[in-house]
Amino acid sequence: MDKIKVLFKNNIRQYGMGIALISIIIFFQLITGGILMKPLNVTNLILQNSYILVLAVGMFLCILTGNIDLSVGSVAAFVGAISAILSIQLKVPVIPTIFLSLLVGAIIGAWQGYWIAYVRIPPFIVTLAGMLVFRGLTMVILKGQTIAPFPESYQIISSGFIPDILSSGELHITTLVIGVILSIIYIGLEMQKRKNTLKYDFEVLSRPLFIAKLGVTVGMVNLFTYWLASYKGIPTVLILLAALILIYGFVTNKTVAGRHVYAFGGNEKAAKLSGVKTNRVLFWVYVNMSVLSALAGIVFAGRLNAATPKAGVNFELDAIAACYIGGASASGGIGTVYGCIIGGLIMGVLNNGMSILGVSIDWQQAIKGFVLLMAVAFDVYTKNKAKK
Repeated sequence: MDKIKVLFKNNIRQYGMGIALISIIIFFQLITGGILMKPLNVTNLILQNSYILVLAVGMFLCILTGNIDLSVGSVAAFVGAISAILSIQLKVPVIPTIFLSLLVGAIIGAWQGYWIAYVRIPPFIVTLAGMLVFRGLTMVILKGQTIAPFPESYQIISSGFIPDILSSGELHITTLVIGVILSIIYIGLEMQKRKNTLKYDFEVLSRPLFIAKLGVTVGMVNLFTYWLASYKGIPTVLILLAALILIYGFVTNKTVAGRHVYAFGGNEKAAKLSGVKTNRVLFWVYVNMSVLSALAGIVFAGRLNAATPKAGVNFELDAIAACYIGGASASGGIGTVYGCIIGGLIMGVLNNGMSILGVSIDWQQAIKGFVLLMAVAFDVYTKNKAKK
């Protein structure tokens, strides 16, 4: 029991948010009469929140440096408008359209990153200006009108599903098989990790706790894939999200570049004295953010099947909230990609659950604001407690 307490105390942010997510899911599942976790609604949860989760991954790196990006919603709208003009009006094929749209995002990020990293204008000011500039440019190039519809091939990235190559019945067998394969891979990786940890005489979970951890995780993975298989299978955008989570999780935890971002957020002056090229780190963080904003704009436009002048409104607030709720520190240098995804899912489940219950948009906004305040208060409380 003492080991469990120590384990939870050392990982209070990570486990606390995971427990909060599970608790919120159970709560809404009960009071909605089981509607929340119906296969159709689970799939809708993924599709509805995919672009916010993409933005949260990029915003996490900005928050790691102790900053934020207020322009992401406007950039997403601007890039969505660019892709609509290319794909619908100019008839450019889908792949070149996506490539050019991401390139536009990179150019925007380089522009903002230059002012932030090398001229040293505060990120809040630069990205606030970007929010206004790109919102205005979106309205200019769309001329205040909506452009639609996108080709079906464009919509696959946000609304498509992987084909079932193993069956054509009610259950999507390919999705179930993928769940089993992921479970086997997970068990293998965890056992190898435990073996390596024991090799160097580091402390690990007791065997019963380790087995329980594997059992719970494998059970949740296969239950999730069963829900997806009961509808249409795995959405294409979920594969995109999984790839982003794995890539950015690896980069932040296992690479020099990721360590430099954490070092920057922990103490910029100390990082610079240690040889970290802080200007370059900050520049590339904002280039990365704008590329992911462009990707979110493509996903959102594809799901909406249209580019509109009002797209992307409040996206930046949802992305920032997802990161803070997921355990990222407001002062920088602390947090994980996985935590931000959990934070985004908490926001998504709250939105979806309250919508099912018929809660008005006004109250939804108020409740989400309160949850955000409590998450940051929890971060400050745990940090102050650790200093004592």
